[in-house]
Amino acid sequence: MKNITIKDIALKAGVAPSTVSAVLNGKTRESRISEQLASRVRGIAADMGYQPNQTAVALRTGKTRVLGLIVEDISNVFFASLAKIIEEEADSIGYKVLYCSTENNEEKARERIRMLSQRQVDGFLITPTPGMRAEIDRLASQHKPLVLMDRYFPGLSVPHVVVDNYDGTQMAMQHLLEKRYRRIAFVTILLDQVQMHQRRQAYEDSLRVAGIPVEENLVLQLPYHCKPEESVQQIREFISENQGLDAIFFATNYVGVYGLEAIKDLGLSIPGQLAVICFDDHDIFRLYSPAITIVKQPVALIAQTAMQLLIRQFEKGAGTPRSSGSFQVLQPAQLVIRAST
Repeated sequence: MKNITIKDIALKAGVAPSTVSAVLNGKTRESRISEQLASRVRGIAADMGYQPNQTAVALRTGKTRVLGLIVEDISNVFFASLAKIIEEEADSIGYKVLYCSTENNEEKARERIRMLSQRQVDGFLITPTPGMRAEIDRLASQHKPLVLMDRYFPGLSVPHVVVDNYDGTQMAMQHLLEKRYRRIAFVTILLDQVQMHQRRQAYEDSLRVAGIPVEENLVLQLPYHCKPEESVQQIREFISENQGLDAIFFATNYVGVYGLEAIKDLGLSIPGQLAVICFDDHDIFRLYSPAITIVKQPVALIAQTAMQLLIRQFEKGAGTPRSSGSFQVLQPAQLVIRAST
């Protein structure tokens, strides 16, 4: 099937190819083309099935109108929701999104950035792994449009949008303490990531303010790459070894799912024998009986704010140095109280 060209459209419309080019590139006003003629040209182009040569457009404009999105795990509910909203926001302004996962693998993360750079994406939206600091710093030094989400690197002047992890955890802990739970365990992931450090810090600070000693044996750190069945076993053993627990705070949603399986295996009732709370929501938490209390992240707000920050960089132009000052946008978390506490 023959590719439809601007010349084909011009011939059918009875106008010059330059007129068609101006219409299809949104330059009708500068070229003094009437809206009536522009509408007719666009209609003919659509009827003929015209598809612009994206390579040619990129060479001419220096823009691919493609964004690169890198997340930790696209199968995770939080990151999947984030990607969906970003894709919708990008569509609304005529951009497409290439997205991929790192699975917190540093080599894979570096390869993803190289791949997207080779595709000449116009901007990056990234939830970085600890090992990506050098690559993020390099993109920033090249003044590439760039926004980090969910986490960031202290000391790097890169725009980032994150939930207030400390305040969200503190709200959850305050809720547990007000319900008179005292022996509260904390199950997290062994990762050198700022958001996980902030959640643990808030857990410990909340206990200290309440006059409750912080017991190291009540904190379980699971290896990130641990198989699900191994994580369930470790949580099961952790609960069995710490008799008399009142409640467990799971630091992220997939760990909370593992925790529910472990609690079920042990035959413990929620919240009668053990209260449960989790940072991040999950469909399972709403459907579980009893439903699980969670700290909810404003996913839509994070995605929309990240896109706004990226668009501002487009408006300033790639290669423009970023102004000094704070680049952090903190979004509030919400405590959603359900039957598990």
